[in-house]
Amino acid sequence: MISGQALAVEAGTVPEPRTQSLLLTMFGVYLLDRPVAVATGSVIAALERVGASEEAVRSTVNRMVKRGLLVRHRRGRRTYFSLTPRASKVLTDGRDRVWRTGAVNRDWDGRWTMVGFSLPEAWRSERHDLRSRLIWAGFGPLLSGLWVAPAEVDVLAAVAGLGLEAHLRVFRARVAAPTEAREILEQAFDVPGIAARYAAFLHRWDRTEPLPAETSGDEFAAQLLLHTDWLNLVRQDPHLPAEHLPPDWPAARAQTVFRGLSRRWDRGAAAAAVRVLETLPL
Repeated sequence: MISGQALAVEAGTVPEPRTQSLLLTMFGVYLLDRPVAVATGSVIAALERVGASEEAVRSTVNRMVKRGLLVRHRRGRRTYFSLTPRASKVLTDGRDRVWRTGAVNRDWDGRWTMVGFSLPEAWRSERHDLRSRLIWAGFGPLLSGLWVAPAEVDVLAAVAGLGLEAHLRVFRARVAAPTEAREILEQAFDVPGIAARYAAFLHRWDRTEPLPAETSGDEFAAQLLLHTDWLNLVRQDPHLPAEHLPPDWPAARAQTVFRGLSRRWDRGAAAAAVRVLETLPL
């Protein structure tokens, strides 16, 4: 699986973000935890099946190499790419969020993690990176310089590598009267916006047709599109406690649809991946 917000930040902005997301999905689903590199030509051929251009694929791959997310391997005239340990770690985190954590939080113990920070005004890039990492870790902005997450979060792991630990103040807390948990959620997070994104996913994927029309009957293409849409969705979801959300919260239905379709297309898509992706043992 692909990572989500953390990897998107590390990979940088590209001309066609959709191509980057599809590329990361492909690496996450078919190459993660495998000691192999994949040939450039086969990556291009794979993503052409979902409408990505050769130029966009080459540009995205080159950017990921420059950012230390992919390693280039040359064998004669052929070029292959493999994941770096850093990219593998983030992709593994994304996979765990999808298949272990899930989209519905029914086990909240009422505890919050709070992070306060104050950075010099000139540190715009550092502030952007910190906020992006906090969002990926499930935080939302409660007040200026005070972010909260309805979970016990390893903040040091979340901000590792930014060099900002000395500027952070981390607390564990519970709400007390007259404050209510629902009020904190509504203030720190865009609850209607999160619900709308799940509803949009269902509108596209809760279908009776065997395959989406845009995939032309290609299960490999359908699987890439499905996983990319789902991962882009869950990376924006702070995993809010279900007990404080509306009773018609659409995450549970969306997760059921995603997992059902993924299972339906898994065998055919995996067989196609073996045919399309030329790999080099490392």
